[in-house]
Amino acid sequence: MTKLDSVVQILKSEQDRLTRELQGIGAALAAFGSAYGKQIRHGNGMSAAGKARIAAAQRARWAKVKAKNGKPKVAAMPKRRRLSVAARRKIAAAQRARWAKVKATKKSAKA
Repeated sequence: MTKLDSVVQILKSEQDRLTRELQGIGAALAAFGSAYGKQIRHGNGMSAAGKARIAAAQRARWAKVKAKNGKPKVAAMPKRRRLSVAARRKIAAAQRARWAKVKATKKSAKA
């Protein structure tokens, strides 16, 4: 048990050392904290008027670009092709026939 006692004693002394070190750090923070710790930031430093000027200038640039290019070119989408009702019925009937064939082969494999 003496080995265990010595290990416990070493750990307690290490804890005491760390506690003293943390108290020193706490004292340092208390001394310097008032000077460096509580700084208040105010947004990004730009006034509302400055933002408005930038936005107006950007709108003017875009207006110039759009005026130079004229109407924007939009690709015409091709018309979607639709199946007729008769074609859908033919496809559905063919699918039912395929499934009937699959089910028939499963039924014959079980028997």
